[in-house]
Amino acid sequence: MNDAEHRARAATLFAAHRERARFEPFAGAAALPTVADAYAVQAHFVERLCAARGVGIAGWKIGLTSPRMQALLGIDSPIAGAVLTDRVRASGARYARADHGRLGLECEIAVRLGRDLPAHGAPYDFDAVAAAVAAVCAAIEVVDDRDADYAVTDIGSLVADNCWNAGLVLGEFHAAWPDLAAIEGVVHVDGAVVDRGHGADVLGHPFVPLQWLANHLAAQGRGLRAGDLVSTGSLAPTRFPGAPERCRFTLEGLGEVELEIA
Repeated sequence: MNDAEHRARAATLFAAHRERARFEPFAGAAALPTVADAYAVQAHFVERLCAARGVGIAGWKIGLTSPRMQALLGIDSPIAGAVLTDRVRASGARYARADHGRLGLECEIAVRLGRDLPAHGAPYDFDAVAAAVAAVCAAIEVVDDRDADYAVTDIGSLVADNCWNAGLVLGEFHAAWPDLAAIEGVVHVDGAVVDRGHGADVLGHPFVPLQWLANHLAAQGRGLRAGDLVSTGSLAPTRFPGAPERCRFTLEGLGEVELEIA
């Protein structure tokens, strides 16, 4: 595919979001031949979103970093999308289901970088990305799959649609943290425990997806910057609230984050 074709697919996505259309994967003559093409479409789509909303990129989300999340979509590799500045919110945020196609909640460990990881420094190892992390927190990523049919959804179409990111709700950041592989996360809905997970569930340690992201962006000639926020992948499968609820995610030793679904 050439750049004009990438831009055309991005325009199609932008129109679908504007019209609040159901998610439809690119197929047939519009299919995306490679994952690289999908990321090229994503870049143009995000550029359109930023221009229309008058915002920039606050950081990145990494998805499909646990066996349970990969099984949910039948995909066996991580994916990444941009998080826009106006989609970052503090704990206690409120979302209305009526404003979205279908909201999903993913409970994660997020990081804030304290130093750059430029493209020219790649490939990065675990220790290099770990040293770049300034703080970590409990987070809930809000996704909108626009009522996708998972039986026909493919990785390229998901990636092109910016990996469905619709928001990132952050708890309090901490500059010191316990062992992130051993840490347990607990998901509460209206006060009741509904799921659990551990930091090791995301590729063995949350900094492993971060390492993947740094090298993934470097391959595109991009880098991570000091101050960037990165959500490292859900410790439990995505939940799709079917009614109003309050979701709270706690991480032992790192506090909690919560949001309300109306």
